[in-house]
Order: sequence, then structure tokens, then C-alpha cells
Amino acid sequence: MATQVRSAPIPFPKPTPISGDGLFSGSQWSTLLALVDAAVPSIVVASSAGGSGKHIAISEQQYRDAYEHVRVFMAAPPSSDEFEEYLRARPSDNRQFVQNVKRTFQTVPAVHRKRLAGALDLLETRLGSLISTGHFTPFSGLSLAQQEAVIQSWITSWSPVWPTLARIVLSLAQKSFSQADPLYQRLIGYTDYPRDYKTGPGFDFDFLQFEAPEQPRIIDTDVVIVGSGCGGAVCAKVLAEAGHRVLVVDKGYHFPPSQLPMDQESGNRHLFESHGVLSSEDSSTNILAGCCWGGGGTVNWSVSLEPEEFVRREWADQGLPFFATGEFQENLDRVRDFMGVSDANIRHNHAAQVLLDGSRKLGWSARPTPLNTGGEDHYCGRCNLGCASAGKKGPVVSWLPAAAKAGARFIEGFHASEILFDGPPGSTKRAVGLTGTWTARDKDGNVANPKRSRQQVEVRVNAKRIIVAAGSLQSPLFLLRSGLQNPHIGRNLHIHPCNQVYGRFDKDIEPWEGGTITAVCDEYKDLDGNGHGVNLETTSMVPYVALSTLPWYSGLDFKLNALQLRSSNCFISLTRDRDSGRVYPDPDSGRPRVEYITSDFDRAHTMVGVMALAKLCYVQGAREIWANLPGAKPFVRSGGALASITAAASLEGDDGEAIPGSSSSNTLPEDDPEFMAWLALLEKASNKPPRAAWGSAHQMGTCRMSSREEAGVVDARGRVWGTEGLLVADSSVFPSASGVNPMITVMAIADHIARNLAEELVGS
Repeated sequence: MATQVRSAPIPFPKPTPISGDGLFSGSQWSTLLALVDAAVPSIVVASSAGGSGKHIAISEQQYRDAYEHVRVFMAAPPSSDEFEEYLRARPSDNRQFVQNVKRTFQTVPAVHRKRLAGALDLLETRLGSLISTGHFTPFSGLSLAQQEAVIQSWITSWSPVWPTLARIVLSLAQKSFSQADPLYQRLIGYTDYPRDYKTGPGFDFDFLQFEAPEQPRIIDTDVVIVGSGCGGAVCAKVLAEAGHRVLVVDKGYHFPPSQLPMDQESGNRHLFESHGVLSSEDSSTNILAGCCWGGGGTVNWSVSLEPEEFVRREWADQGLPFFATGEFQENLDRVRDFMGVSDANIRHNHAAQVLLDGSRKLGWSARPTPLNTGGEDHYCGRCNLGCASAGKKGPVVSWLPAAAKAGARFIEGFHASEILFDGPPGSTKRAVGLTGTWTARDKDGNVANPKRSRQQVEVRVNAKRIIVAAGSLQSPLFLLRSGLQNPHIGRNLHIHPCNQVYGRFDKDIEPWEGGTITAVCDEYKDLDGNGHGVNLETTSMVPYVALSTLPWYSGLDFKLNALQLRSSNCFISLTRDRDSGRVYPDPDSGRPRVEYITSDFDRAHTMVGVMALAKLCYVQGAREIWANLPGAKPFVRSGGALASITAAASLEGDDGEAIPGSSSSNTLPEDDPEFMAWLALLEKASNKPPRAAWGSAHQMGTCRMSSREEAGVVDARGRVWGTEGLLVADSSVFPSASGVNPMITVMAIADHIARNLAEELVGS
């Protein structure tokens, strides 16, 4: 282990700029940039607009009110000149913003780009513009105010086509704005590393390297594990310590503590599947999945919740009795003990206190979440961009170093192509190895530029056993690429779909500081009596995550809300979904495509959580509350917003600097007629996709475990039905949704699978 003392992470190299040719035509790019300019528009006082139509013109009074609002409700407000510059800024004038947008579309499936291209072309014809905007003039010829009004009309359109297009444009604009606007980041005081930044010990992984001339390179081992995340890392440790030769391969790369956390755009690009740009086929659900050395365990938020008893019983009742035994609890205890999982020494940030204190006031069940941080304080809100302190005892910090010390070997940058089988046609498929392509880093040791510009070598691995642990999006695709035809492969996809609720408080919260999730309200975890319901949790407040789902009402409203992110929190209603979808390969790129629509049954449960989150924000004194649902207006507490500028009271508390100018009370929701009236309106708002926006950071079940081959993909020991020597050990084997953040469940199941395999390999 090595520790490097630094004051900030090593800046991550930016990729070579791209032209965008081949993604969209020149005219399509112009229309797309006009759309994002309308979403985050240039705003000026009418007297300065010059009649060009290229700005949103507001009155002197509107400008003064807006600045006074920001000045009062920001602990460190911008100067009047900075505020004017911020409002006037136009995204398409920012080269970094334009490059961010272009790189985003590099990973979007061609079929989705084609659909968007068709919409962009439609907007530039007179008839198409009339149909889509109500104007004969093509979209790019409209004034900025008219373009903004078009997006506003799309959000609540009767046809799902226009709300979907609006959400794509808004999410793209808000994400790229937060990642690529240095003035914005400076004004809110955000940095891509924690306030108390420190680097922890990093392990020196001795990755195998290859020269190009000799191809394919051949490696022999006892067990090859595809994937270095929570499942693969546990298997590697168990099997290596049992004396077996182990090789772990992963298409992702390792980044040492000195490079972490990454900046927002680099983290998106190098730590997540599809560069962090993956959505369901109807574009309603944004999906985050780890794709780096350590997998989801590198980018998750430390939460170590065990599966509820009703989930274990459900799985046992499906013919898998192991889950209801003490042996499974031993697996859980073993992985918890190895990482020092504990709820001791947790320092809660403001958002966590809202859940804990608000639940106490309302008489609801809530508790701290155990974390895999060795029982130590881990006040880091950037863990989705990688953890510099090594305080999170996930795969890269604990499991994989232990495997290395026991003799395991590793390959990063290895794309596994297919599994090799032996045996005559018609017989049981016996896995004997796999093939893949290794892509080297560049001469400077970086991975920012395209793989085609770096050396690549074909590699064959011969092995007695193969463990697939590439996650619920990639494991089924690997099995399909290898010729397996079990109809359950890729099916039974559960994602814990989430809706978001935002609260703005009269405190300088700095919401990106502190543990991302350190508390959970589980009052509504079992709404149907069969274990389906919601957990109420906090979420990442790194700007690109928080702003990409921030409700949008107008350009001015968005810019003002974004500027006040320091006093806002976002909460999620995380749903244990009963119903499922599927994942399948894109026919052109082979990347995962997700077909998932949150069912009426599940979204009704999510909505219960949305209502509950609004109440929690209210009882904790939120000045404004928004639910990210189309057409749902924000709740503004009486005397709040602009009216509260003249108020004399101030809040007290030790979890954020009080902002003068408003007050709060201990009023319960039912005692406030205005809030209850708003809540009734919120309850009528629809969260039905594709109009409503959803999010997911957990994917499960696509290689489900079953007691019979007709019902799933693997048996109770993780062995793939109809094969020999092939196993799966990750969240894809879950029989159904875990209902809680899945890390501990994945690790316990992997521990079970690996220990059985270690015994099986003895003497083989």
C-alpha cells in the first residue's frame, strides 16, 4: 500500500476534441444547440437585449427581485457583475459545453440518435414546426423567448412524444451546464473533491501487460473471473485464499487514489457504463451502473443494508431454501466483518438529518444505514466519482488486494468476447475458457483517448471454471454472445425505480459534502403485504446528478434554482419493484439496451414515497418543495421565497449556516391548509412514464437463480443451467429485487458460490 499526500486530485486528461461528424448533420447540431440554449438561456435586462431575440428579456424589476432573492438566500452571493455575467451566459458560446454535448452522443445508441435526428429535422420544416411548436417558422428562426415557450408547452403536451423530447433536451442541457460551466461551479463554491480532501493508501495492482506481435496470447488458470466488482472481487479472494489459481479480468481500468475523485465529466466517462449515458428505450429512466476496476463497489455510496426477512423468505419459497438459513446469514456476517460494516461514528449531513429528525416528528421508522467504512467517519459526498481516502472498504481497497496477496492475477482493459465450450454437438456445454481483447493505456499511462488509438492484443484464457460477474447489464450479454439460448437470459430485470423530491432550506447546506446516504426511512417498505414498497433515501448532490433531474419551469427559474443548490437537498423514493423488464444487446455496438417501463403497480408505491418525502421536507422547515413530476408546481411556504426577503427571523442549527430572511416552525403537515391543498394537487400529478422522469442505480435479476432450469439461468450454487464449468456471481442472479441497496446481498451470494466452488475444485 502506498499513500500520496496531495491537496487535490491529479487532473484527469481530457479526450481529444471531436467534430461531431457522423453523429448529426451540421443543421441538426445547430437545431440541437438551439434547443439547449433555450433550456439554459441567455437572460438580460430588456434595455440591454438590443431586439435581437437571442436573449430572454426581463424587466429591471424582475432583475432586481431575482438578484435580491439570490443575495439574501445565498451565504456567499455573487456580485452584481457576476450575477449579470451568469444570467447572460449562453451554453453554445462555451466550447467546453459544446464538446460535452458532442461526447455525450458518442455513446448513445445509433437508433436513438436516428430518432432524435428525425425530430430535429422536423423542427426545421415549416409544416413540422407548425405541428411541433405551433409556429410556421422553423424552430431555429424563432426568438429565444418563443423557443423557451415551446419547451414549456412540450412538458405538459397530451402526446407523450413531446414530453419525452423535452426531457431529453432538458436533461442534456442541465447535465452539460453543471459539468462544463466553470463560472457556475465557482459561484456555488463547488469543487470536485471534498472540503477535507485527503488521499488514502492505494494498492499497487500488478496488471498483466502484453506485446502486440504474439497474438493471441494464451493464459492458463484454474478460475477466470469476468468482472472485478462486488461479486467478482469476493470470489477472487475466497478462491485465491483456498489455493486456486485465479485471474480477474475487467473491461474497466483502475484509477489510484491520487486521481480520485474525478471531475464530473471524466467520472461520467470513465467510471460508468456507457459513459454514464444510459436510459431505457422509452427514455423515461436514466440508469447508472459502474464500469471500472472495482465495478459498482468503486462508485457506490457505502450503504450496507442486509436484505429484509420478507425478501429472504420470498426467495426461499421459490425453491431456494438456502436464503432462509443461518448459513446465508453467516455469508452476510462474513462480508460485513471483513469490511468493518458499522453504523457507528457516522457524521450525518443535513439531508440525512431531514430523514431522521423528520421521521421522528412524524412517528415513522428511520435509522442510520450501516456503511462499509471500517467503523470510521467517512464524510465524503463524491464517492460516485471515486473515493480518494480509501475509507470505503470496497473491492479495490479490501477484496482485490487480499486476492492479490493470495496469488490472484489481474487484467484491466479486457473486453471479454465469448466463452469457449468443448464437447460434441448436442451434449452439455463444458466451458473451457474465453477469448477477449486487451486494450493498453497510452504511452503516458492514460485512457482518455479512443481505444482504437491504443495498442490492442487478442487474448485467450484457458480455465477449469469461468465465473461471470460483470453485472446485471453485461453478464447476460456475455452469455448471449457466447451462444447460450436460455430464454431467461436478460429477462427479469429489476432496477429499483426512483422518483425525486427536492427541498430548499434556509441554511447553507453544501449538500455535496458528507456521506451520500447515511440514513433511511423504511416506514413504507411493505405497502402490499408481500414485501413491495419504498425506502426513502438521500442521493448524490454532485451538481451534474442533482441538476440533471431538477424540475424545470423556465430558463430563469432553472438558473436561479441552480445557483441556490447549496441550500437544497434531493431525496428519492426507492421502489422494490414487483414487475420487471429486460436487457439486450444493441445490434450495432453490442452495448446494453434496456427495455423497462415502471408498472402502474410499482409507480403507485413510488408515489406514496413522493408524498412522504414532501412531508419530511415540510416538517424540517423546507422553504420550497418540488417533485420532479410533469406539471407539478412547487410548494412555497407562506412568507417564503421573495416575500421572505424582508422577514427578520433566522434559523439556528449546527448542520449549516443559517441564512437570514425566513423562519420555520414545528407545524405538522395536517395543520397547514396551504400545504395540504398543495399535497392534494401533487397526489393527482402523474408519475407515469414516459412523461415522468425516473432514475435507477441498482440493476438485478437478469441471470436469475432458480430451482429449475425452466425458471431461471443459474442454480442455487450459481452454476449456469445446461452447462458445466460456468457460473454467475453478481446481482444478476437475484431471484427478484432485493429492496435495499444490493452490495451486501451481492457479496454474500458470491461468498456462498465461491466457497462451494472452492470445495468442488479440490482434486480436480
